[in-house]
Amino acid sequence: MKIIGTILLVAGILMTIFTGVDLVTKKEVVDLGVVEINKKESNPIYWSPITGGVLAVVGAIVLVAGKRK
Repeated sequence: MKIIGTILLVAGILMTIFTGVDLVTKKEVVDLGVVEINKKESNPIYWSPITGGVLAVVGAIVLVAGKRK
């Protein structure tokens, strides 16, 4: 329980600080033998800071509940 609570707490704090991630994918546009043209596409993933706060609170609750036993 202590490990799960710590992971949730740290993930919640990080999700509150960093509200998104930008994934870059490489897409092949043209392939003509030795000539190859690629395109990099940016795919942003955003979440609400409230989600991170809720996750941090749940992690803290799990940590406290684990210490009581």
